[in-house]
This record gives sequence, structure tokens and C-alpha cells, in this order.
Amino acid sequence: MDTLKKFELMEKIVRELEDLKRSQQAVLEKIGKVEVDNIELGDSRLENVLPDIYQRTAENSDAITELLSGFAEKAETFAAKHNVDQLRLQQELSGNRNT
Repeated sequence: MDTLKKFELMEKIVRELEDLKRSQQAVLEKIGKVEVDNIELGDSRLENVLPDIYQRTAENSDAITELLSGFAEKAETFAAKHNVDQLRLQQELSGNRNT
């Protein structure tokens, strides 16, 4: 895989991890809403199970955040090391010559 394609794949993975992080945050918010609604309802099963689900989801969210941070840093380091901006410029220039 050439350098530019590798970096583009890394960027795609960063975007997917960001989306996954947002999705986990949305799940946490929904669980919180159900817990609040259940205060009025008082269903014991929801009361007993939802906190555990929330905790596991929060742990997953933290793990995704940590993974995203590390991988985004890796992608930035890769881009700097391989001068990706220059490679993109060269690709654009060679593409313009072919048209």
C-alpha cells in the first residue's frame, strides 16, 4: 500500500472511531433518560440492571476515547514523517496534467 493510501485509510479509521465515540455517548444519554423515566415508574428490573449497563457502556466509551486519541496521534505522526501534504499536492498536480 502506498504512503498516501495508507494515510487516507488511517484518516478513515479516525473518523470511524470518532463516530463510534459519538454513538457511545448517545447510548449513555439514552440509558440516563430511561433511568430518569424509571424514577417515576419504579420498575425494579430496570432499576437493578440499567446502572450495570451504563457502567459497562461508560467503560467502553472511555476505551474508545483512549484508542481514538492514540490512533489520531499515530496518524498525525505518520503524516508528518511522510510529508503527506506534499504527497497530496504532487498527486493533485499529476492528476491535473493527465486531464
